[in-house]
Amino acid sequence: QVQLVESGGGLVQAGGSLRLSCAAPISIFGIMGWYRQAPGKQRELVAVISRGGSTTYADSVKGRFTISRDNAKNTVYLQMNSLQPEDTAVYYCNVKGTAGGYDYWGQGTQVTVSS
Repeated sequence: QVQLVESGGGLVQAGGSLRLSCAAPISIFGIMGWYRQAPGKQRELVAVISRGGSTTYADSVKGRFTISRDNAKNTVYLQMNSLQPEDTAVYYCNVKGTAGGYDYWGQGTQVTVSS
């Protein structure tokens, strides 16, 4: 079973930055990404990245967040800058294989942004 280890969450003031990381135990040849779930809200996509570096971002985080991956370390990162209170949520790492393949989730890490 693939266990994803997330880290980097915490409490920051508006305008601050955090970097999340998520490590997989084996090489991931599919998509790695981040989702988040705010209180009372559905889980939503934040950003995803292919092994080759193609990225997709939610409109709400474009220009502020940057997703990246280190394939040698089997790790995906989310650099979050200019954080806003609206970014407060539990952030979940996800890795997904090709069509019909695996789909794994991390345990979630809390990000809280105070005003």
